[in-house]
Amino acid sequence: MTIHFEYDEVQASKRLEAFATEKLEGLFNKFSMIIRADVFFKLENTTSDETGKICNIRLSVPGPRLFAEASHDNFMNSISETINNLDTQLTKKKGKMTSF
Repeated sequence: MTIHFEYDEVQASKRLEAFATEKLEGLFNKFSMIIRADVFFKLENTTSDETGKICNIRLSVPGPRLFAEASHDNFMNSISETINNLDTQLTKKKGKMTSF
């Protein structure tokens, strides 16, 4: 699995990349069909203190790509929620896949 990171108005961080990589490797261990992950970190001005740090993750898997996004007050929570959403999507996709 290849992981690609992009930052939009956010300074690159090895700590964020390590945390996201750890979480994505957990998904890959559970679902070996993942080919590539694109992780996007964005900072957005919001009126709420509980949102604004956005994590988007797009997974390349057989069939249509999977995408999830979360916005919280810190990137760690955004990453965790995004990974949880992708886990749900992958579980549904795996259930629909047929082996021939």
